[in-house]
Amino acid sequence: MDDSSPTANPNDPARPGRMIKGRGAASNPEGRFESIRHQAEDDGWQSALLDEDAPRPRTEVTEERARSVISRNDSPDIAFSQAINPYRGCEHGCIYCFARPSHSYLNLSPGLDFETKLRAKGNFADVLRAELAKRGYVISPINIGSNTDPYQPIERRWRLTRAALELLAECHHPCTIVTKNALVERDLDILVPMARERLVQVFVSVNSLDNHLAAKLEPRASAPHRRIKAIRTLAEAGVPVGVLVAPIIPALNDRDMEAVMAQAADAGARCAGYTALRLPHELKQLFREWLALHAPQRAAHVMSLVQQMNGGRDYDSDFATRMRGQGVFADLLRRRFDVACRKHGFGRARELMLDTSRFVPPRKVSPQGELF
Repeated sequence: MDDSSPTANPNDPARPGRMIKGRGAASNPEGRFESIRHQAEDDGWQSALLDEDAPRPRTEVTEERARSVISRNDSPDIAFSQAINPYRGCEHGCIYCFARPSHSYLNLSPGLDFETKLRAKGNFADVLRAELAKRGYVISPINIGSNTDPYQPIERRWRLTRAALELLAECHHPCTIVTKNALVERDLDILVPMARERLVQVFVSVNSLDNHLAAKLEPRASAPHRRIKAIRTLAEAGVPVGVLVAPIIPALNDRDMEAVMAQAADAGARCAGYTALRLPHELKQLFREWLALHAPQRAAHVMSLVQQMNGGRDYDSDFATRMRGQGVFADLLRRRFDVACRKHGFGRARELMLDTSRFVPPRKVSPQGELF
């Protein structure tokens, strides 16, 4: 039924402005490419007369067949030139996720759809194998998780990230991993041998130590203390691991920067990085809505500082400033980060050199199998 119907339920999970336990977004706004807009209307019934146990949106995973899986970029502010992402959308539901607007390309909403209507590339490992086996392939480290988290909860069943790691290990191809889920520990049997050959580096994202805030900002990601424990587990196993304090949201989680870095250093992290909040496209509306629901008293202050860091706008896409921001507050963050790095002996995230000399192109899959 169309949301504009006079019988639309005011308790509908997709109704704007409604908190939904376990989800980051509170609404399902149309993507920027949509030509039809739906508007929910209250028909005047008292909420007490309605079913207050409105169903929560469930996670739906659709398998898709990918034609290519390696994406390439030449952005000067990104440390890698190649990336792979096994999934579209992310069940973690982080309200600040800069990848949310990418769901618009699927004619889905960057809001609730992004965290509930997911796509899994079922042929991911096969397509990756074919691309790595191409005659003209030029090796450089591949990042796993540049757009959506490769260890989001659905990875437990689909195991696409693990399949990709098995292939990369087989052909001695270096990679970096970015995640905020302790599920990465599951693959230590692959990561440890790769680490011995300088073929992998893991970055765990921790932007706050406040469990209550994290439960609202990133509702289905591992809790902050669990991510710190994952850093310790990886480090003790010999896997080089760093911490990403990302994103930093002024007047919301920036106070935790030094504490996160201190705990990560104690757990064995070797390097650190950070980014400031980015609000491209539809994310502006979604984040403002989240602030109105979860931090109404400081919403105006947060957005004022965000705009100060973006030249007076909610977002500035300039490569020179989009990751760190500009202005007084951005300079203060930069100095604080530098001081903490020196205090804990952190290197920068780009400093570890992975070995590209061991790469052996994988054999293409043959319908006749292999003799040897």
